[in-house]
Amino acid sequence: MLCFSTTLLLAATCLLVSGGVPTETTTTCEGNHVHRLSCDIGVIRVKSALYGREDSETCSEGKPQEQITNRECSLSGAVDVLKSRCDGKLVCELSVDIFAQNDPCTDTYKYLQTSYDCLPSIHLITCEQSIAHLDCDDGQVISVYNANYGRHDQTTCSYKRPASQIQNIDCSSPTSIVAESCNEKNNCTIAASNSVFGDPCVGTVKYLEVAYVCQYPSYQ
Repeated sequence: MLCFSTTLLLAATCLLVSGGVPTETTTTCEGNHVHRLSCDIGVIRVKSALYGREDSETCSEGKPQEQITNRECSLSGAVDVLKSRCDGKLVCELSVDIFAQNDPCTDTYKYLQTSYDCLPSIHLITCEQSIAHLDCDDGQVISVYNANYGRHDQTTCSYKRPASQIQNIDCSSPTSIVAESCNEKNNCTIAASNSVFGDPCVGTVKYLEVAYVCQYPSYQ
């Protein structure tokens, strides 16, 4: 049994992992609606995503029969979009409209349905020009689940920043640099800076968001 242990995780984490992580499902009907995934404990791990229609009941209220009869409508690659935008975050919001330009079935009323786990982990945010510190208990090593350098909201790392530097919230640059630098180490430091990760959005104040776990080395 793999059991995570660190002072930053709740005592119930091991029980949650060993008992299986429950799967959440969020469904949002086509239109100007926000599709929201969130975790009270842990970070998001997207398992599946459907943009289209696979039954005649979901998001069917008030719709004519001809718009809900096609049950074999799905957009290829929807799960990859959800994973790239949401994996490793506490909360993730996106508009269903981002899929509209690649409509898989024009005359069908569609919905976005996502299944995801809340993976127990340590969630670390480090503002640009600061140092991220990843630490584990004695005998354990770091395993990075997800890392992203950019900006996803207007509140994080926004203290005394002009509005022009925090307006761009569609600035996302997933990175493997943290994993390459820190995996299998007991502790690790890495600078949240453009010199390390590049600049995904010039003029925007960014931050490094990391989700990781501490585990015992596999040879023990």
